[in-house]
Amino acid sequence: MSMKLVIVGGVAGGATAGARARRLDENAEIVMFERGSYISFANCGLPYHIGQVIKKRDDLLIATEELFRKRYRIDVRTRNEVLAIDRFGKTLRVKNHKSGEEYTESYDKLILSPGAEPIRPPCRGVESEKLFTLRNMEGMDRIKAFVDKNNPSAAVVAGGGFIGLEMAENLVFRGIQTTVVERLDQVMTPLDPDMAGFVHAHLREKGVELVLGDGIASFQEENGRMVVSTENGRRFVCDMGILSVGIRPETRLAVDAGLTIGETGAIAADPTMRTSDPDIYAVGDAAEVSDYVSGHKTLTALAGPANKQGRIAADNAMNRPSVFPGTLGTGIVKIFDLACAQTGINEKTAASRNIACRVSHTHSGSHAGYYPGAKTVSIKLVFAPHDGAILGAQVVGRDGVDKRIDVIATAMYSKMSVFDLQHLELAYAPPYGSAKDPINIAGYAASNMIKNDVDNIHVHELAGLDPDEYVLLDLRTKIERKLSGTIEGALQIPIDDLRDRIGELDRQKTYIAYCAVGYRAYLACRVLTQNGFAAKNLSGGYSTWAMAPSIADDSPGV
Repeated sequence: MSMKLVIVGGVAGGATAGARARRLDENAEIVMFERGSYISFANCGLPYHIGQVIKKRDDLLIATEELFRKRYRIDVRTRNEVLAIDRFGKTLRVKNHKSGEEYTESYDKLILSPGAEPIRPPCRGVESEKLFTLRNMEGMDRIKAFVDKNNPSAAVVAGGGFIGLEMAENLVFRGIQTTVVERLDQVMTPLDPDMAGFVHAHLREKGVELVLGDGIASFQEENGRMVVSTENGRRFVCDMGILSVGIRPETRLAVDAGLTIGETGAIAADPTMRTSDPDIYAVGDAAEVSDYVSGHKTLTALAGPANKQGRIAADNAMNRPSVFPGTLGTGIVKIFDLACAQTGINEKTAASRNIACRVSHTHSGSHAGYYPGAKTVSIKLVFAPHDGAILGAQVVGRDGVDKRIDVIATAMYSKMSVFDLQHLELAYAPPYGSAKDPINIAGYAASNMIKNDVDNIHVHELAGLDPDEYVLLDLRTKIERKLSGTIEGALQIPIDDLRDRIGELDRQKTYIAYCAVGYRAYLACRVLTQNGFAAKNLSGGYSTWAMAPSIADDSPGV
């Protein structure tokens, strides 16, 4: 008698599980329920169809219901919603939204891939027809139809995460003046504040009004338009709103069935993706998994991990042992001309989990500087203080961000350290890279810190320093200072004049050296310390300082 596998939910996790299960067992009976109309579509492409970057709607359909039936012999039932799980009878109660009927379906093994739902904050007016969320094809269709028909002139996006910023970009592409309201003091929470500053500057450069540290209080319609009020009393008049304040795992089925819910609020799953019921698996946004770096329980709403989890759950359901090793949370987002990527844990997370770490900032060219078109790639490494194990990284820039974050993610998965990054032999030709790739440079900077070749200080550590003890030392040229500014009160000695003017310095002071990106400051620190001076390198230099003005404004007038 053949085994019967039932899958609840499609897209990355469920659809992958179904296809994998069929490859493993040609005789199994496989049934897939999807309450929506589409079994497999490109979630991450939805904003770009609204913005008309992706012209053809059907290009977002990865696999159709018909393809799954013909190619994989899977009984796909769209617009059929699973209402309840009877674990003891091993049956499901299902509602067919096409016919309105309810019926029972049995299973031997069950894979849950219900995903996550957008959070709708409990504020007045949240049910307005001019307020949208984006989760699926239907949501995309509603937003695009509204924009196409009404030609709105202004929009407010509530939330500055991945979807919120992608929607802001694509609304701007449609000629809509867009405001992003974010309750936190920064957008893109996977980034640390010093890296998010690059995003803030770029959004404003592109005409997006950015409101930070303020949440949405209410939505109301006045004279045919929408008025968005914030918790701090600001009012924005617009024609539409996008809710992107976060997501929560869809766990109702699991909770009602008595499955264990983990500390993150998602369905608890072991490394085989098995839940507390040995015949039920959970994958994707609704499943709680382990962080690859720290081992802590976490959520990851990313297509890549969901795809892998679906495959692993299918393996185990079909009696082929397979284990999910944990997630690095590697992700990247395009925000106009900027790419922002992260992997592993950031400095904020390390602090919240009492994980000892050090960080380095480097700013390098995306390819050889003498070849036209090189752009700055900014890398923040988070690493263990003693052995240099890489805990995480953030990369921001206009070109070459994707390949650098992928190299670091691969290095982390392979348990490499910052010392290994120094020696990676990466492809180099002038249009594509440099003889010393930004990855190598990041490795050198972090390794120098561990070997005590340089003592770094970070932008947020400047606040509260005694100007009688610490002196900022600007090593840039007069032209650089004129073009980009300087930190108030800094002593100005160009790096090439430092040895000749070293007699002007006070051995009773500690000098905080900085340049544009940190390299000349590193050289200065080597000169100063070997001449008996106390010196620190401002990590990332003026480039990092300038992107964290709210922090830098509190620095001492030294």
